[in-house]
Amino acid sequence: MRKFILLLFVSLIVSCEKETTQRVEPLEVIEIIPKNGGGTIVYTLPQSNGVLYVKASYANSQGQEVHRISSKFNNRIDVDGFIGNETVEVSLRVYDEDDNVSDPVMVDFIPLTSFVFVVLESITITPDLGGVKLNWNNPSGKTVFVYVDITNENGETETRILSSKSQEESVFVRGLDAVPLTFSIRVEDIEGNSTSTDEVGTYTPLFEQKIEKDTWTLVGNLSVNGNAWEGSTTNFWDDIIDTAATNSDNSYFIIWRDQNGGSLQWPLDIVVDMNKKARINRFVVWQRAYWYGGVAGVPYYFQEENMRSFDLFVSNDKIDWNLVGSFDIGDPKVGGTVPTDVLDDAANGHEFNLESVTEAFRYFKFSITSNYGSDTYVHGSEISLFGIDNQ
Repeated sequence: MRKFILLLFVSLIVSCEKETTQRVEPLEVIEIIPKNGGGTIVYTLPQSNGVLYVKASYANSQGQEVHRISSKFNNRIDVDGFIGNETVEVSLRVYDEDDNVSDPVMVDFIPLTSFVFVVLESITITPDLGGVKLNWNNPSGKTVFVYVDITNENGETETRILSSKSQEESVFVRGLDAVPLTFSIRVEDIEGNSTSTDEVGTYTPLFEQKIEKDTWTLVGNLSVNGNAWEGSTTNFWDDIIDTAATNSDNSYFIIWRDQNGGSLQWPLDIVVDMNKKARINRFVVWQRAYWYGGVAGVPYYFQEENMRSFDLFVSNDKIDWNLVGSFDIGDPKVGGTVPTDVLDDAANGHEFNLESVTEAFRYFKFSITSNYGSDTYVHGSEISLFGIDNQ
């Protein structure tokens, strides 16, 4: 009797093992759609109960083993990482909720040329103030790295690395002298697939200069009062940037609600007469850094009373104003704390590039639209404009 029970028990175990390790039916491939650097495989899932996902396995063009997963709610899976124009092989398996797996279905196809070549072919370079502007199209929407080699007339080369996954990108390369420079470009994807380095031409950046501020004056009747306590509105363009290390260089405006009708009535305008005309292509602003009662050496950047977002307008008569753009310094706090590297960057100012060079203007209006939460004060330290002076 005991032998019979033991045999029955063993039989049940074997039976259960067979049930839990049973094969899942394979999928059926319906269509393969080649794409730039990859493709989409369309399939029909088996009718088996408990199907969980499909797994595609293959080697990309760098020889790396890659796995892609698609849930049971999809009927397709994307594969990528190929340089293109050569046959690739992909293994497709179906998995169920018990981790049972089907036999592989092997497919092969030829992907279209990688999107890195599409990006390279679309790149255009336009001389700009103090540099050049690069435009390109990236229909894939996948991350690309654009390596820009810049060679001067002495044969000296520096490399700038740009990164983006935007389908339409426009990037400025700044800090270049107004001399003929030869540009060569290589584009690489995140898997390491790369174009060759192609020379794309010689361009001369336009001469850029900082707009001198010694002639600037405040248009008081169009501006808020920023003179609370030790602050002064005109500190905004005195070329003294406030630092956290000492109060000896305190230079910022302080807009206090009690000196402006009892509340912060957004927007808060600061209007400047440059007493000359200029054209600009970018500008930099600085927040207040020093804080009385704060931790020594720790800047006040991104805290509640500092300016955050603003609009910039320009005019030649103080009546008709043209909007240059709306801008936001942003809030980089993580769990209420600002990362150290972000604080270091803020000490160098927040740079904003314009899409194009403005027309010549005499007046500008810095129109503050928010701070970091205070309903009592707004602070800011400095603004600098860059472009062509004395137009």
